[in-house]
Amino acid sequence: MSLREWLALVTEQAILWIDALVLAVIVGATIQAVVGMIRVTVTNAHAHRKREVWLHYARWLIAGLTFQLAADIIETSITMEWEAIARVAAIAVIRTFLSYFLEKDFNELQEKEESQ
Repeated sequence: MSLREWLALVTEQAILWIDALVLAVIVGATIQAVVGMIRVTVTNAHAHRKREVWLHYARWLIAGLTFQLAADIIETSITMEWEAIARVAAIAVIRTFLSYFLEKDFNELQEKEESQ
């Protein structure tokens, strides 16, 4: 097995593990957010509690998107076809924008919480 083949194999495994981690993070955070919102709705909790649930969820989504972006960057290192590189680049740009706006919303909500 050549060094290039070995590197491609290790890289593919790293991407697979990162994707599995992202899946676990996002599914776990989503379940936690759904349960939290059900509790808030059933108990008629203050709107402050709803924001806490969403802020917590946003933190985990940002983490998941960041890990997924890392997997995309690793994937470009072993991709030789321009079409595949363009696809990965487009996905990375979309994820970067999603992460940016999600983090921006998160920071705005956190600033509102701190000012109140």
